[in-house]
Amino acid sequence: MSDDGIPQSGRGYRRGPVLLRGNQIPQTTTDQRLLASDQGSDWLHGDPWRVMRIQSEFVEGFGALAELGPAVSVFGSARTKPDHEDYLAGETVGRLLVEAGYAVITGGGPGVMEAANKGAAEAGGTSVGLGIELPFEQGVNEYVNLGINFRYFFARKTMFLKYAQGFIVMPGGFGTFDELFEAVTLVQTHKVTQFPLVLVGKEYWGGLLEWIRSTALTHGTISQADLDIIYLTDDPAEAVDHVVERVHQIEAEHAALAAAAAAGRATEEAALEGPGLPSTVGGA
Repeated sequence: MSDDGIPQSGRGYRRGPVLLRGNQIPQTTTDQRLLASDQGSDWLHGDPWRVMRIQSEFVEGFGALAELGPAVSVFGSARTKPDHEDYLAGETVGRLLVEAGYAVITGGGPGVMEAANKGAAEAGGTSVGLGIELPFEQGVNEYVNLGINFRYFFARKTMFLKYAQGFIVMPGGFGTFDELFEAVTLVQTHKVTQFPLVLVGKEYWGGLLEWIRSTALTHGTISQADLDIIYLTDDPAEAVDHVVERVHQIEAEHAALAAAAAAGRATEEAALEGPGLPSTVGGA
């Protein structure tokens, strides 16, 4: 029987794109289950309902950030204290990005994320916090003036990438490493348009980059071009300057490619049209 209650002997039961046969065919139709008054709440925790929650997170994120304008994502440790030099550097990064015309996107938490949000907010810019449900990190910091809270890491990560023109990565832990290597991988595999990726803190990141250079590169598992994706500095101002300059460079490269492609199409169209017919002079 179909979901409309129409007998379909031998053809199976179709529930949207799903085909059910034999003992997989339910005893009631979708409408019957929808209108039943004696339902429990177990369905709220099933995978199909999770799909709707996931969809809603993407819709909410896209809707909230669609008109954000140019922005840079800043990552770093949630454990950094306000009196630490990394916190002060994060504030500087946030302020300088706003002064350069960018909104600042962070994970919305404490530590370096709070510092970047603080610098952006106090500079009069848009300070975005993309929060995540964690047992040890609740809510967004007080310097966020546009905040979204996510259940799912992958939906949140999409927002970091989709709405940022570049990444600035401060010292951080596993969450920061995750964002860093995911960004490098997406640029390396051309899944996203190339964008600047800056690490701040030579002492902190230097050992990791040296291992990548001396081990992974020597082993042949990455190329030098992969390493060139990352720019390393100790200076927050230099980090912001690199992002701004690289964004302008990438935009110019894309404009040149678009112009070349348009010129190529015009040439092909002209060749297909062929030479015009010669005009006749005098009567027949």
